[in-house]
Amino acid sequence: MTPVSEILNKFAGLRTWLLELPRAYKRAIAAVNDLALLTLALWLAMSFRLSELYVPLNARHALLLAAAPLIAVGTFAWFGLYRLVTRFIGQGAIVRIIVAVGLSVLLWALVVFMSGLALIAVPRSVVILYGLFAVALITASRQFAAWLFRDIDVPLPQRDRSGRRVVVFGAGPMGVQLAEAMHRTGQATVVGFLDQTESLWGQYVSGLKVYRPEKIDRLIERESVTEVVLALPKARRRDRRVILADLQRRPIRVTTLPAIEEFAAGRVTISDVRPVEVADLLGRDAVPPDPHLLSRHIKGKSVMVTGAGGSIGSELVRQILEQQPRVLVLYELSEAALYEIEVSVLETFAALPAGVEPPIIAGVLGSVLDEERMHDTIRRYGVATIYHAAAYKHVPIVEHNVIAGLSNNTFGTSVAAQAARDLGVEQFVLISTDKAVRPTNVMGASKRLAELILQAHAADPACRTVFTMVRFGNVLDSSGSVVRRFRKQIEAGGPVTVTHPEIIRYFMSVSEAAELVIQAGAMAAGGEVFVLDMGEPVKIDELARLMIRRMGLEVRDERNPGGDVAIEYIGLRAGEKLFEELLLDENTLATEHPRIMRNTEPSLPFDRLERELGALRAAMAAADAAAIRAVLWRTVEGYRPNKIGGKIGAECSSGPGGT
Repeated sequence: MTPVSEILNKFAGLRTWLLELPRAYKRAIAAVNDLALLTLALWLAMSFRLSELYVPLNARHALLLAAAPLIAVGTFAWFGLYRLVTRFIGQGAIVRIIVAVGLSVLLWALVVFMSGLALIAVPRSVVILYGLFAVALITASRQFAAWLFRDIDVPLPQRDRSGRRVVVFGAGPMGVQLAEAMHRTGQATVVGFLDQTESLWGQYVSGLKVYRPEKIDRLIERESVTEVVLALPKARRRDRRVILADLQRRPIRVTTLPAIEEFAAGRVTISDVRPVEVADLLGRDAVPPDPHLLSRHIKGKSVMVTGAGGSIGSELVRQILEQQPRVLVLYELSEAALYEIEVSVLETFAALPAGVEPPIIAGVLGSVLDEERMHDTIRRYGVATIYHAAAYKHVPIVEHNVIAGLSNNTFGTSVAAQAARDLGVEQFVLISTDKAVRPTNVMGASKRLAELILQAHAADPACRTVFTMVRFGNVLDSSGSVVRRFRKQIEAGGPVTVTHPEIIRYFMSVSEAAELVIQAGAMAAGGEVFVLDMGEPVKIDELARLMIRRMGLEVRDERNPGGDVAIEYIGLRAGEKLFEELLLDENTLATEHPRIMRNTEPSLPFDRLERELGALRAAMAAADAAAIRAVLWRTVEGYRPNKIGGKIGAECSSGPGGT
């Protein structure tokens, strides 16, 4: 390490140490600093006036001169200068310093003249010179500290031109930068900060007071606050959820800021403020991905995604591209969905740096039930890794289209898995669902059967393909999700339809789900079920109410008949249950990723599974609902159907699908 780098490291360490000191210690350091600088200011004033280096004549003179910095420090404390957060000092604080210095100089001058030493020991011009030197030194020290302890300088005048009155939740750099952006545009008046950090309560950041969160009601009443803007780092998303749950009970609008990366890039403006998204309401603390897990079975390989145009499939495609595959095969039944994902991929290529060679992209239109098409695709592109996301996923639709659902979800998986095994694919990852655990619907049962098929292949010693499954809950804002439905219903004026007031679900963002699927697959040995940590379950009724309030509206109910949007309970749909599970048993082990668990679950011998699948094919061919139900009952653990349509023969004409 060079001497320069050693100095820089020590400087950074000192800076961090000072920032982490308790607030009382920081105030003491500031007071000692001021005592030294004020003493220097007075000595400079005397020396400048006398045209020589000043030395006190006697102890009485020295005591009189020592009173000046002591009076000034006391005045500073009375003015609240030691409650200002120095690294966020603004123009308002500079004015306060000038006023405090002026008052302290007048008080000291009064002491001097009352002592009778004004003419002998302290010329009158010294009083003026002392004040000027004191303002210069104290202001310079504060500005230096502000430069030393923060990366950007954000002076914050306190007045704006608009009628919006805003409180910023978060008194850190993000909050200060936001408040400055609001002032510059004149679109809001920031009346103060809220923060959970106890040591900041009562302090002043850029001239604005920091309040404890419990003071929000008083601020709403006293300052006519109409909006709270969250300025919290992305890593504090769990805090966001708690804060939002508290704020949603109050008659104020809540907005938030984008990810911290936007601030690091210096792109913060007032336009960055956006309404609170559902991902914020269901907040989860971020866990950085492991780059080695992400790239292990992708980089330099030929990768195929079935159902590539769906919600999960398309996000998998985007994240796989970042890991630099050699070939990426987009396998999709829907022509429109395949077109959309191909366009998205081409847009990604346009943003690649010069000299970076994009992978070969192959868009394949076909069904996972087409054995010949599956074999030909895998063989032609030398596929090494398959992410099998093709599935029918909407519970009520599959419940009323049993044959199509079982064909696509169960037998489509069987065709894809057999093709992967026959052609020596290295890894096959099934995207499963929490509805496969003790299902009450055909969709969940069809996915559990798909899991059993992969488990049977993995248990065969002759099988060289690593088959594994990743199971998780609902994906936020996916096609047909409750979030999209609620948003449309609220925009239309309601009512918002909730099946049951007590129904709960697990939620995860589509990007996090895809990221964890890739990492889970990289840890597979074969036959295991990976379960993603979905966080705390969410009551759908609470979700509906939060979305209504966050869109600036009120819930209309018995307590508030004048509200904007009503909530209507319509009853559980066919195959739906109040809560979902992620595990069949407790044989769960941790993995190298804190959000991914590994579980070994019961499976069926391959020969028995083959017999049961044969019986299921025959029952489907005969459109025999009772026989279908009997097979599912025998093979799927915990299967307890709420309902299977009686006459399902008409389904036969609808044919199987592949998305």
